[in-house]
Amino acid sequence: MARTAPSDRLTPVGDVSERTVYYDDDRETYHTWYDGEDYEPVSTALLMAVSAVLGVEPTDLEALYECVDSDALNDIFVHWRGDEPRVGEGSVSFRFAHCAVAVHADGEIVIDPLDHSDTAV
Repeated sequence: MARTAPSDRLTPVGDVSERTVYYDDDRETYHTWYDGEDYEPVSTALLMAVSAVLGVEPTDLEALYECVDSDALNDIFVHWRGDEPRVGEGSVSFRFAHCAVAVHADGEIVIDPLDHSDTAV
């Protein structure tokens, strides 16, 4: 299920949890993809990616449950485990830690820092 980054518009800027984070200079957004080899709940992948983009420890971020039900988020993307079929092409978007984030069914996580001067990756 893993998808590779479109090399023509994204620049690798760092790694988080053995996953590359890419920057889209045109949109000023950060992107990473779930790799499909080692299961990691989407809530954990999201926390790690946002903390890397902002340059803070995951424990320094606001609690994810204050923005979204992390259990429900994990249930929506249960197919990331590989033992459940993927149904549909949807996504979930919300604000978290001063970022607009979007989690897509294909494993992509998009992070748009609302204050682009605070990014660290």
